[in-house]
Amino acid sequence: MNGPRPRADTLRLILGDQLDPQHSWFGSVDDGIVYVLMEVRQETDYVLHHAQKILAIFAAMREHASQLREAGHRVRYVAIDDPSNRQSIPGNLEALMAHYGARRLEYQQPDEWRLDRQLAEWCAAQTFETEAVESEHFYTARTEMAGVFAGRRHWLMENFYRRMRRRHGVLMEEGGEPAGGRWNYDHDNRKPWPGTPAAPADARPAHDHGALWASIEAAGVKSFGDPQARAFRWPLDRREALAALDHFIQHALPHFGDYEDAMSTQSPRLFHSLLSFALNTKMLRPQEVVQKAEAAWRAGQAPLAAVEGFVRQILGWREYVRGIYWCHMPGYEERNALAHTTPLPRWFWDGDTRMNCLRQAVGQSLQTAHAHHIQRLMVIGNFALLAGLDPHAVHLWYLGVYIDAFEWVEAPNTVGMSQFADGGLIATKPYVSSAAYIARMSDYCRGCHYDHRARTGERACPFNALYWDFFARHETRLSQNARLVMPYRQLEKMKGPTLEAVRERAASLRARLDDL
Repeated sequence: MNGPRPRADTLRLILGDQLDPQHSWFGSVDDGIVYVLMEVRQETDYVLHHAQKILAIFAAMREHASQLREAGHRVRYVAIDDPSNRQSIPGNLEALMAHYGARRLEYQQPDEWRLDRQLAEWCAAQTFETEAVESEHFYTARTEMAGVFAGRRHWLMENFYRRMRRRHGVLMEEGGEPAGGRWNYDHDNRKPWPGTPAAPADARPAHDHGALWASIEAAGVKSFGDPQARAFRWPLDRREALAALDHFIQHALPHFGDYEDAMSTQSPRLFHSLLSFALNTKMLRPQEVVQKAEAAWRAGQAPLAAVEGFVRQILGWREYVRGIYWCHMPGYEERNALAHTTPLPRWFWDGDTRMNCLRQAVGQSLQTAHAHHIQRLMVIGNFALLAGLDPHAVHLWYLGVYIDAFEWVEAPNTVGMSQFADGGLIATKPYVSSAAYIARMSDYCRGCHYDHRARTGERACPFNALYWDFFARHETRLSQNARLVMPYRQLEKMKGPTLEAVRERAASLRARLDDL
């Protein structure tokens, strides 16, 4: 690293998803400590990322660095186009430790296995002192789930969720009973959106990051999707994230539960919070998000079903999938229990398909770097599983396309919940459906090139033939699943000319996925 050589005793590394200004590191100012943030090709290039994901992380890192300086901390920021940038975390750390004459390196434990292993192995080979500290973000320790589910074949989220509610006293009444007498209000939260009540306006501020985006492109970073660099809406610091949280609690949470599974061409967001990027980069802490949601219910500002559904996503599912990830890495992301190997269709990269549901969900993902959980699970993931797409390729696409996708949260959701590639560790059955579900929960089927009611024929919705073909192809493995009694009973009735026609249609579709 060029320039003067100011001394520092300790360097503290801050990764791009560790932007928590409330971390105990920052409780006092010490001139002997330098905080290091870096934009490196190692992190932009390990998977092909959506343009907005790269832009959001870099912009938020720069804002975090600026605020640390304003608070009096020493900061070294290595930009993507810095001539001294070695473009790898270990390479830059080695140079900076020598530059500052530092005797000690501290870092917060990474949430991705690959980074945790890389830093641990690199640090083990150094002669200076190193220490990994907690990020202070999650409710649970990394390996806690291993003890909770020791010896069990299925690691069911519901069991874990109830344990978390009891431990942290969330939505609980005196005597240890759940609020309202029920643990789960999921059955109440499955309504299609009729167009009213109106979805809240997007109150997030727009940022102009055209100059930053130009520097990212000039550095040779490859990406896909629309950068929207001059009208960028994702929160870039804790102040903006808190404003987004307050807006959600006031304007969207009251209707979140009713319509959390709904999809609409008229409102891609509906009543979802869009807080996942702020949470996963640690601008917000899950505890404060849960506390504000619960407080809204206790104040009579949001119904229990809505609040419970939201809390389940944060206190339950988010902590649960992190536990799954750390207990089953390395190798979890490579699992392929159903031996699916078909490459992704070309329209995963441009959204150009005649299937309106996928044109909407994939197109929205490419445009905004976001889609809500039903679009990810029951449209894109559903199609991928029915068509037999390679789950590792699906995993890499999800990891790259979504602004909130870091491997600890994305891999279990994709490999396990969406693609059933872990063989049922997470999901007790494959999450698949025919077109009927999509027609019921959205307006996507209206005006579509395909007929959502037909199984065969050139205009029949591909989901229908692929659905029955999926169960036929995997009958040996899945037919004994107690949760699949109904589809296999129906499949038995179809056997003969009807099923043969359906499977012929499915084979034709799978042979020309690019052209659907």
